[in-house]
Order: sequence, then structure tokens, then C-alpha cells
Amino acid sequence: MSSGEAGPAPRLRPLESIEPAASGWRHLPAGELASRLMTSRPSADRPCLVAIDGRSAGGKSTLAAALTDVTPSAAVLHTDDLAWHEPFFGWAHLLEALLKQVRSGEAVRFRPPAWPRHGRAGAIEVPSGLDLILVEGVGANDRAVAELYDAAVWVQSDGTAARHRGIERDVASGENGDRAQSIAFWDEWDQHERGYLADQRPWERSDVIALGTPSDPVPPGHVVVAPGPGRGTVPGVGRA
Repeated sequence: MSSGEAGPAPRLRPLESIEPAASGWRHLPAGELASRLMTSRPSADRPCLVAIDGRSAGGKSTLAAALTDVTPSAAVLHTDDLAWHEPFFGWAHLLEALLKQVRSGEAVRFRPPAWPRHGRAGAIEVPSGLDLILVEGVGANDRAVAELYDAAVWVQSDGTAARHRGIERDVASGENGDRAQSIAFWDEWDQHERGYLADQRPWERSDVIALGTPSDPVPPGHVVVAPGPGRGTVPGVGRA
């Protein structure tokens, strides 16, 4: 499948059968996707703000890195930093406060309230003058903040592949203990995540669907995307 050429639907296990299968998949150079996303902002006076949502370990960070690598003036914000020591999916108010600040295009230094309470130094810092800001993480495209974005991407992934990837990543980092502890944490998190996504249905607000767990080779520097059912603000990709 060459750049921009439509291809067959990937083999995916949908989320509890409620996540619709995307169609019209194609390879795009990451730089081309970044350029198309940036056309969704109404003015060059402020950064283009894009949500990248999807399952845990489904490829969100990988996509965000691919887009920033080809965009000279870009930054990634990770919802994990907002969710740190907060209730599962109980931090949309913090995301809203952060997004309202970064939309201005000015430099931002945002310190979530849990950080000083639990001894975490530093802050979430965003420089001024950026063209593109990507907000990646499960819950990035929460219904409460959807209107603050210029565009949104849903990273569709195979649930089995994402689970394996996530557990192996956690075991390697030791973040959640040994293998047994990592599996137990994953299962607890997954229960909350599935309920949250079933309620929020962020794919319905996404302009682009990206494939996070490709089963076939992808050309270097390319991403696999399909139109999403969102606002249709991304030319050549959304809407389905």
C-alpha cells in the first residue's frame, strides 16, 4: 500500500464490540498527517491543539512522537502527568484548566495539585510560539474538553496486543512491581478504562482514526490512518 493509497481493513479485536471498525485505511507520511492536522486551527496566532486518545499501550505515544519528530515547533502533553495520584479518570477539570492556558499560545507552567502534595518536583511546562500541541493519553478527548481542541485522533488498537505490550512495558520499568503485580494493576486499570471508554465513546468525536498495532509492515516515517466521524476539520482524512 503506497502513500495515500487505500488498503484493506486491519484485523482488530474491537473494544467490547462497541468501537466501530474504521474503513478507508491508508498510509500517510507522518509529516503529511501533521500538516493536515494543523490546517484545522482557525488562526496561526495560536497553536493547533490536537487530542490523541486510545487504549492504554495502544500506540498513542508512538504516534505523538512520530508527529513531533516531523514538526519543528511542536510539543506533547501527557495526561499521565495530570492523572498522577488522582482518581481514575477523575481529572478532567485539570485537563480543562491546562488546555485553556495553552490555547493562548503563551508560555505555560502548570503544576497539578497532587504534585506538591506528594513531593513531585517541577511542573508541566509549555513554551510559547508552538505550531502544534498534542495531548496524548487515555481520556485526552474527554467529553468535557472536546470543544477546546481543533482536531482529535483515536488510536485504534488490538486489545490483546495492547495488553501484552503494556504489561511487558510495566514489567521492564518496574513501575507497578513485579510481573504478578503488574498484571494485577493492569487488570484493575483495564476495568476502569473499559467503563470510561464505553461511556465516553471518544472515537465518535475523532476526526482521524490511526492504527496503533499494525500487523503488516508500515513504511518508515509513515502512519496508517482512516477517516473518523468527527467534525471533518482535517482535509483528506476526516470525515468518514
